[in-house]
Amino acid sequence: MGPHPAVAAIRLAVRRVLHDVLTEHTRSADHSRRTPHPELAEAGAGRQRAALPERPDTPLVLVACSGGADSMALASALAFEAPKLDVRAGGITVDHGLQDGSDTRAAEVADRLAALRLDPVEAVAVRVGHEGGPEAAARDARYAALDAAAERHGAAAVLLGHTRDDQAETVLLGLARGSGIRSLSGMAAASGPAGRYRRPFLQLDRQTARKACLVQSLPVWDDPHNIDPAYTRSRLRHEGLPALEKALGKGVVEALARTAQLSRDDADALDTWAAEADSAVRDDAGRLECAKLYALPPAVRRRVLRRAVLAAGSPAGSLFARHIEEVDRLITGWRGQRAINLPGRVEAMRQGGRLVIRQS
Repeated sequence: MGPHPAVAAIRLAVRRVLHDVLTEHTRSADHSRRTPHPELAEAGAGRQRAALPERPDTPLVLVACSGGADSMALASALAFEAPKLDVRAGGITVDHGLQDGSDTRAAEVADRLAALRLDPVEAVAVRVGHEGGPEAAARDARYAALDAAAERHGAAAVLLGHTRDDQAETVLLGLARGSGIRSLSGMAAASGPAGRYRRPFLQLDRQTARKACLVQSLPVWDDPHNIDPAYTRSRLRHEGLPALEKALGKGVVEALARTAQLSRDDADALDTWAAEADSAVRDDAGRLECAKLYALPPAVRRRVLRRAVLAAGSPAGSLFARHIEEVDRLITGWRGQRAINLPGRVEAMRQGGRLVIRQS
């Protein structure tokens, strides 16, 4: 008799990601063997191999685990699948220090990961700031800790337990912010430096992960922040989405997740178009020409403008759609406006038919 359907589903999702990681690792290793090290290009091949450190034969994959049902299900599936594919598997849990006893809980999660025979296992404490609100600040601190852990251990990938339900919530939050199609594309299956972060469960619902923990007798911890109405995502999860399903019927979560993928495909295509158009709308000195910008479709033009503003030093996290709309009006609604001040002490102005974007 095979495993419970929920267990089989999470294992299959993880197995597919591990196959991808292995394929990429093998391709990278083959490329490294074929490419001479520049400092040793004149040395003999035998000396070159002896002087350079060998790449490990088996990649390390870490799971980021909070102790909740989603990440515990992910950890258990990684522990089961990794040895079968000759992948090393470890785990990281992050203590945000936002609740009493959080250090004790982090230590308990680390013990559970070690009991699954994951190695290495770490509990990492972070300090959460205030910039961008509590949810954004906690997320920034968490990813910084995960990035550092991945670098420290030389991990090929870090698995995250985001589910289809999380994806639906992310799409709705993006819609509420009015941030455009990129926000509606939600979370990518692979993101971060060199695709470091992998999300195997984006096609699985939250209930499947919880059921997998139940049938495997895996202890889980339910974060009280997940039901605290002070947090926007919590209100959306427990009030907003149920209200939508009541009004529109079942299938809202699946539809939103599907919207995310379609939006991502469209956004990727538009970003590629904008990257190609960027050089075509500049003069010989590299300055943006307003007439050529005006001729672009609005969605492409705004992407070109955003690229230019970011290149001038504006921080991505502080640059919103309303900022780009103001810059766009220098092209489409020119009435002699003054320079526009943008985040990061960047200013945009129109001069002699050219759009100048620079540090103020």
